[in-house]
Amino acid sequence: MLRPSDSVVRAITIDGAFRVITALTTETVRGAIAVQSATGVTAQRLGELITGAILVREAMAPKLRVQAIVKGATGHGTLVADSHPDGTSRGLVNLGKGVAEGSAVEVGEGSLLQVMRTLPSGMLHQGVVEVPAGGGISGGLMTYMQESEQVVSMIAVATLLGEGGVGASGGYLVQLLPEVERGPLMVMTERLKDFERLDDVLAHEGASADVLLEELLYGMPFSRLDDSPLSFSCRCSELRVMATLASLPRSDVEEMVEDGKVLDIRCDYCGKDYQVSPSQLRSLLTTS
Repeated sequence: MLRPSDSVVRAITIDGAFRVITALTTETVRGAIAVQSATGVTAQRLGELITGAILVREAMAPKLRVQAIVKGATGHGTLVADSHPDGTSRGLVNLGKGVAEGSAVEVGEGSLLQVMRTLPSGMLHQGVVEVPAGGGISGGLMTYMQESEQVVSMIAVATLLGEGGVGASGGYLVQLLPEVERGPLMVMTERLKDFERLDDVLAHEGASADVLLEELLYGMPFSRLDDSPLSFSCRCSELRVMATLASLPRSDVEEMVEDGKVLDIRCDYCGKDYQVSPSQLRSLLTTS
């Protein structure tokens, strides 16, 4: 049986009460976790954060970029999820200085969630919230949507790990629309109680964004609006590396040219290595 590919699906209930977004992110999360060599709790939380960033982007800025950052509860370690409108996402684990390799980035009371999304004007919308005790990534995302975006949403994300790594990853976002009435709200509230263990739903063979949508809205007439593929991919390139170097003070570039050594630069997101020769550095001086 072919494994369902990663995708995000958008729908709205016929009564106009709810907008629902579901996502299967297994392969996307596998790619990010493999590159970051993340394991255990850190791998799970990174996978959940990547899924959450995708859901927030789809809900608030589907054609723009969203970045989510979580600072560990102990004050050490940072997780970063970067989601782009073409459906590609990437992640980053930064344990911080002096932290032993293999240590976990703990997410809980004391953690901060920062979400940044690009606005159509090119400016950034940024919000920072505390992750509620026991709420995890899902709770942090719901708090962000409520406090920073002023949008009441129910969000759940999960990443399942097995002996071979990531077994499954995905999540959903249910947004309450102004038209919602007490009856449908009570039905949805009860329905979501069945999904408190999202792990169980994702663990089923053949789980997909569409299956998750149908389970969430079982017995509730809805209109499937759209879907789009998701994947892991990094945005780095030699051109971006050179652009970053060009932004440095001229004196710093001159010092690197005089040093005469080839610069070895590694992308933290994907691990790709770039070499920049002195002649390439010199060209930055002639064009600046």
